[in-house]
Parts: sequence; structure tokens; C-alpha cells
Amino acid sequence: MNQKLKCYLYILTKKSAITFAIFSIIISAALLNGCTHTAEPVSQVGFYLDTVVQITLYDTGDHESCIKNIQDCFTIIDNYEHLFSATLEGSDIWNINHSDGRGVIVSDDTVSLLQTALYYSEITDGKVDLTVLPLSELWDFGSEGGSHVPDDAAIQEAVSHIDYHTVKLEGNTVTLSDPYAAIDLGFIAKGYIADRLKEYLLEQNVENACISLGGNLITIGNKPDGTPYRIGIQKPFANEGETIATISVTDSSVVSSGIYERYFYKDNKLYHHLLNTQTGYPEDSNIAGVTILAPTSIEADALSTTCYFLGLNDGLKLIESLDGVEALFVTKDGKLHRSDGFSSQ
Repeated sequence: MNQKLKCYLYILTKKSAITFAIFSIIISAALLNGCTHTAEPVSQVGFYLDTVVQITLYDTGDHESCIKNIQDCFTIIDNYEHLFSATLEGSDIWNINHSDGRGVIVSDDTVSLLQTALYYSEITDGKVDLTVLPLSELWDFGSEGGSHVPDDAAIQEAVSHIDYHTVKLEGNTVTLSDPYAAIDLGFIAKGYIADRLKEYLLEQNVENACISLGGNLITIGNKPDGTPYRIGIQKPFANEGETIATISVTDSSVVSSGIYERYFYKDNKLYHHLLNTQTGYPEDSNIAGVTILAPTSIEADALSTTCYFLGLNDGLKLIESLDGVEALFVTKDGKLHRSDGFSSQ
């Protein structure tokens, strides 16, 4: 018997579970009965990384193994949160940010993630910068009451401490040459974690699954009937679940970034969370949102933010230079701009 599962993925703020905002993922999955498939998908929801996490397994053999695999995934997420969180006391990133310029020994995973974050900081010439935390904390878009424009002097002080060159890596020792700098891996950490979850599930011989980390979607294989997952991309500033395009996804990741995720209006002006690291204010761009389709979630995660700051022309140029990566840009006038291989309906 065929059934349909609608998996609605909500993006929460990176610091708060209050704001349900960006993009709805709608997956129609044909579920097959039989001795090699679970009769129903097994799905569980948890709250990690300051967001809602949903893991759905379609084909793992039996219900008990599904539950165990999902619980193991939640344990993996929790372990990584205790490494990468900027707000969780005792994490690798918290220790670096509170080191007063002293070297901090961190895990191999943290080193790997920092190296990737530094790479994207470099190729954007600091438009994406992993040391943005002093500024993002000042604006505080993640809080329930985060709807104020900070004092300009405070903004400029925060900007003066944003510089990815201050992050020094020597083996597993990380040092901030500016003791007032601070790292925030929010633009890339969930992608890294999603990839590790996929690796784990593949080791458990899972063939069909959907992993959602607060807006980072990654799939394993196709639907159990062999057809691709169907993903609906949220229309910027529209009602929740109203899509602007639909794409087919097989064994890959989809991540969106946009000015409609976290924002507020003040004196009829829109202030959003994608902050210009030079001015300290929200980036002034004609782009409302970017969706990336990539083989890995860390690439999709980093590129969704990177391409927003690069802009339409440079962003598309970067995407066209990458194998297996596609992008959809939505400009503020509602027009869609696709990379050459981005196919949508």
C-alpha cells in the first residue's frame, strides 16, 4: 500500500526555538511493504543545536534498529554540539573564545571544521568570516526580543574585531591573536554534522533516509520506490509552506539562506541577520534568498551563505566552477536565477 509522508522542515533561529521561519521541505515518499522494508517510516524529532532536528528512516529492516540508529544519531549531534557551540560553556569553540589569546587544544573535528570555515572566509575576502560573533551577538537576531538596532559606536567596535586572519592553527592548537575576537561556526557547523550523520547511517546499511537539521536537509538514496525526493523551496516572505520552486533530490543535500529567515522592521526598514562584516549592518543586496544543491551538506551550508554575500553574478560564477553543485537565487523582485544544471518546476 502506498502512502504519502509530508515532512515539513522548519528553520528556527540559531539561538532560539521561538521563530519558525524559512523553508518548508515537502517530501512525498512512496512507502513499500515487504520483508526488506519497514511497513511505515520511523521518524523522531529532537531539539539540538538550538533548533529542531528530525530524522526519518524508510528502509532499515526492523523498527528496533530504526529507533537505535536514530537515537545514536541524536547522541552524535549532542557530542558535536559540545564541540562546536559558541554558547555552550566548555565546548571547543567556547574555550577558544574565552582563552584571552592563549592557545587551546581542540579535537580533530574542530580543526577540520575551522579549516573549512577559514577557506570560505578566504575565498569571500572576509565577507563570510568565522570571527563574526562579536557583531552577531550585538544584533542578537536569535533572541525572542531581538528587534533593536545597536548603537553605531558599539557596531564599529565589534567590526574592529572581525578578522579571520586572527585565527591561528598549529596542529590541534587554536589561538586568537586578537583576544577580543570570537568564533561563530553557525554558517557551516550543521552541514558538517549532517554529513557525519549520513556517514553513520550508511555504515548501518541504511539505504533510504531524510535528515533535517533546522534547515539543512540531507538525503540518503532515493525514496524506497526508487524515485527522487521532491523538495519544495519556500517563497521568501510568503506564508509558511508556500513554495517558489520544487526540485528532485537524490542522495544529496539542500540548504537555503535568505533575508527572510531572521529579521525585523524598524521605522519601516528591514533589518536581517546576514550582516556585512565591513559596515556591521545588514548586507544591502538585491538577493532575497539562495538555495544550494550539493553532494555534501557542509558544502551546501557554506555556499548558501557565501553565494548570498558574493551576489548574483559572482555567486553564479562560483557555482558554475564547482562539480556537482547547483544554485537557485531569488532576487527581491521575485525572479528566479538558476545555475545551468539547476532543474526545478
